Amino acid sequence: MTTPGRRTGPYICGIDAALDVVSGKWKGLVLWELHSHGTRRFAEIRRALHGVSEKMLTQHLRQMEEDGLIHRKVYAEVPPKVEYSLTEAGVSLNEALLPLGDWGRERLRREGLTVKAAATPTASTTP
Repeated sequence: MTTPGRRTGPYICGIDAALDVVSGKWKGLVLWELHSHGTRRFAEIRRALHGVSEKMLTQHLRQMEEDGLIHRKVYAEVPPKVEYSLTEAGVSLNEALLPLGDWGRERLRREGLTVKAAATPTASTTP
C-alpha cells in the first residue's frame, strides 16, 4: 500500500530507492531509537527525539509502517496502548545505515561539530 503522492519508482538506482524509504529528518532517528531501546510507545519515542512535533512523528511512523520498517501493535485498552518495534526490514536497514553513521561521526570529529548530549549514540548502537 502506498500513500498518494509518495514515490514508488521508477528509481534511478538502489540508493535512490533506499533514500525514498529513509527520507525525512526523523526516520533515521526513529530507527536508532527502536534499535537502541527495543519496543517503544509513541510518547517514549517523542520524548527521545527532541524537537519532533506530534504531527510529524505520526506521519513518519505511518510511512515507516507502510514501508515495512516498523510494526505497530495496538492493545485493546482504554486509553488505547500502541507500541512500535522494528521489523526484520527495519533491522536490516539499520545495519545498512551503520557505515553512514560512521561517516557522520568522522565528519563531526573532522569539522569539530557538536552533538546534543541526548543524541550522542555509541558506535555500536547507531547508524
